[in-house]
Amino acid sequence: MPRPKADERLPPLEELTALGGSIASTTAVTEVTRRLLDFFTTGTVAPGDRLPPERQLASSMGVGRSAVREALAALEVLGVVDVRPGSGTYLRGRASELLPQTLSWGILIGEPKTRELIDVRHGLEVQAARLAAEHASSTVVAELEDQLMDMESSRADFGVFVAADMRFHQTIARAANNAVLEDLLQTVRSLIRVWVERALNDSQHAELTCSEHRAVLEAVRAHDSTAAAAAMSAHMDSAKARLLRSLDAPRAT
Repeated sequence: MPRPKADERLPPLEELTALGGSIASTTAVTEVTRRLLDFFTTGTVAPGDRLPPERQLASSMGVGRSAVREALAALEVLGVVDVRPGSGTYLRGRASELLPQTLSWGILIGEPKTRELIDVRHGLEVQAARLAAEHASSTVVAELEDQLMDMESSRADFGVFVAADMRFHQTIARAANNAVLEDLLQTVRSLIRVWVERALNDSQHAELTCSEHRAVLEAVRAHDSTAAAAAMSAHMDSAKARLLRSLDAPRAT
């Protein structure tokens, strides 16, 4: 078997003791996820490194491979790891010391925390738009224009629309030129994405969302940070109303 490349190095077996031994909890997936998050911040695994195989992780924590698989799937949704079929699972990008605790909340997130996250997202998105207007290059503006065009052309396909919407916001966050802000926004968006997808369910909402994004884009294009913040705040108010209606809607039984 070929040895892993430099960016695929595996931590020594003895260092997996940082995972803490057998798990007896009935909520094994949650505990596995928490331990992996803690493990990722020890410095043993660097961004871009390949993680040990599922069977090795499962053995070190005394759980079944299915618990590890589900935990890694959750972490992939949250943007912490990158699962590459046929290759392995890799730790992604930057990780601040505070981010893992925020992510840990998301594993057990319920409706009250979701409501609080919606408010947190409002402030973060507004600040990102303000900074993006100050720093955005012509290339960023062109990306935003393309993403908005994708939204406008997919107003009847809500899955495609939401994906284009997310890319627009990710571009704004990247243009803010603040890595911590970008990471926090990625986390919050990941945690509430399921509600975002449920909340956008008719063409009228899609049309309004496009209009709100257009206002943000034009303010960023003009490098008007005050207008960009105001436009994003208006969009977040609108999005919050939709999300809360989705949260309050009766669930099928």
